[in-house]
Amino acid sequence: MQGLYLYGIRESLDRPFPLAAKGIDGKQEVFTIACQGLEAVVSKVSLEEFDSRTIQIKAQEDLNWIKEKAFAHERVVEEAMRKKDKILSLIPMSFGIIFKERARLEECLNKDYSKIKEVLDRIRGKEEWGVKVYLKDKNIFEQRIKEGSKAIKKKAKEIASLPEGLAYFMEEELKEVICKEMNRELNNMIEVFFEGLKRGSVASVKNKILGKELTGKREPMILNAAYLILEEEIEGFKKEAGDLNRRMEGEGFYLEFSGPWPAYNFTSY
Repeated sequence: MQGLYLYGIRESLDRPFPLAAKGIDGKQEVFTIACQGLEAVVSKVSLEEFDSRTIQIKAQEDLNWIKEKAFAHERVVEEAMRKKDKILSLIPMSFGIIFKERARLEECLNKDYSKIKEVLDRIRGKEEWGVKVYLKDKNIFEQRIKEGSKAIKKKAKEIASLPEGLAYFMEEELKEVICKEMNRELNNMIEVFFEGLKRGSVASVKNKILGKELTGKREPMILNAAYLILEEEIEGFKKEAGDLNRRMEGEGFYLEFSGPWPAYNFTSY
C-alpha cells in the first residue's frame, strides 16, 4: 500500500518543471499536487516501510538509514525551491510527513490555506542564509582577555604580593577569574556577531550550537544563526559577513556563511 510523502509546499507555477531528484525511497519520481494555487511537492512511498513506528525504530537502531533518508529529503526540498537562478517561495516540511491518501493531503491544504499563504507571502522575495562562528584560537582570545581585564590584573597583582607558598594556592582563584572573564567576553562576542549581521536582515534566529562530532571541526562553535534576507540585500549581507570575519580573525574567531537554504527557520505556521 502506498502513501504520499510531503517535502514542501509552494505557490503553483505557470510552467511546472520536472524534478530530477528521486524520492525519499530512492526510486519513486517526485511530482506536485496542485490545490487552490498551491503545489504540494510529494512522492509515493510504501506505508509499510515508512510508517511512523518503523521510522521511530530506525531512528533508534539504524542511524545510517535515517541519515540517508534525511539527505534524500533535503535534496528534493532544495531542488524544489530553485528554478534556474531564481529562488522560489517554498515552505519546507520536516522529515517524515506522510499522507495515506491524496484526499487527506488536499483537505489539509484547504484547511490551512490562509496560514500557508501568509507564510509564503512572508518569505516571498527573501532568502534564508546561515552563519556559523567558531573560536579558532583560544590562546589569542585568552591573551586579549588577560591584557584587557581589570579583574584579572587585580587578582594577579594580589598574588604577586603574597609569599611564594601562599601564592601557589591563590593561582586556582586566578584561573577561576580568567575563566569567568573569558565566558563573559565570549557572550559579548556572540552578540557582536549576531547583532552585527542582524541589521541587514528581515528576521533572525539563534539555533542550537552543534558539537564537534557534527561540525567535523576541531574548533568549538559559538554561534549558529539564521537570517532571512531580502534578495536585493544578499550581496550586502555577504560583504558584511566577510568584513566581520576579517575584523574578528585577529581576535581568535572565524565566521562561515552559506545559503540560500530552505527557510526552515522562518516558515512555521
